[in-house]
Amino acid sequence: MTKTYKIEVDCANCAEKMQEAANRTEGVAEAVVSFMTQKMKVDFVEGADEKGVMKQVLKACRKVEPDCDIAF
Repeated sequence: MTKTYKIEVDCANCAEKMQEAANRTEGVAEAVVSFMTQKMKVDFVEGADEKGVMKQVLKACRKVEPDCDIAF
């Protein structure tokens, strides 16, 4: 299952770091963060709990940029 989320990210470098953090999160098959569109596309592992995984993704992204927000 693939979903797209609105994300607040301040710079392209931070977007890249958030993408790396999201891709290391359990339950994420692949994540792509676009600074230009302010969106994150997440492909979930089969059977993953979307909301639970996204809470972990948000937590990981806030380690990169503390004021980050993902609308999920």
